[in-house]
Amino acid sequence: MIEAVIWDFGGVLTTSPFEAFARFERERGLPADIIRNTNAANHLENAWAKFERAEIDLDAFDELFAAESRDFGAEVRGREILPLLAGDLRPAMVEALKHIRSRFKTGCITNNLPANSIGSSRSFYVADVMALFDHIIESAKIGLRKPDPRIYRMMVEALGVEPARCVYLDDLGVNLKPAREMGMATIKVVDPSQAIADLEAATGLSLHS
Repeated sequence: MIEAVIWDFGGVLTTSPFEAFARFERERGLPADIIRNTNAANHLENAWAKFERAEIDLDAFDELFAAESRDFGAEVRGREILPLLAGDLRPAMVEALKHIRSRFKTGCITNNLPANSIGSSRSFYVADVMALFDHIIESAKIGLRKPDPRIYRMMVEALGVEPARCVYLDDLGVNLKPAREMGMATIKVVDPSQAIADLEAATGLSLHS
């Protein structure tokens, strides 16, 4: 008896920034996966975590990320990787969201950055897609980020549903774990076709146009 479907944004409704990270590393001759490894180390309190909770500004993030990346073999400035976050929308996933919202409540929990950190275009926040959600929680606005269990609790309370009646989609396993422990059905998004098939199985809906 699913009543709500809750979505991550980047890497789910848009292409993953990991592809852009890898391309940047190849072009700069950096150690493979240095950006992801830097992000993963001390992931609750590192530069990225603090920036997504709006605890530090852009200058501090730039310096702190550079210092952290040096532990993995090279200096990567924080400012240089922010443009890599702007993924392209995945049309099939957006269509699936449109089908879902016709039958279920919808929410979005996104770890994002302060509004002025990348400029005004914010191409990965597309207004007409964000309007499809009944409720949106952005880490930089509330000072909490996934995988903090409180952010998932805030969402189910806002939607007025029990966790056991929710499906949650994310591209990162670390962010799925708290949702699953609360009782949600979870889907790890690897690619759109897989995610849509899993979502159809979870909801019983046909999500193809």
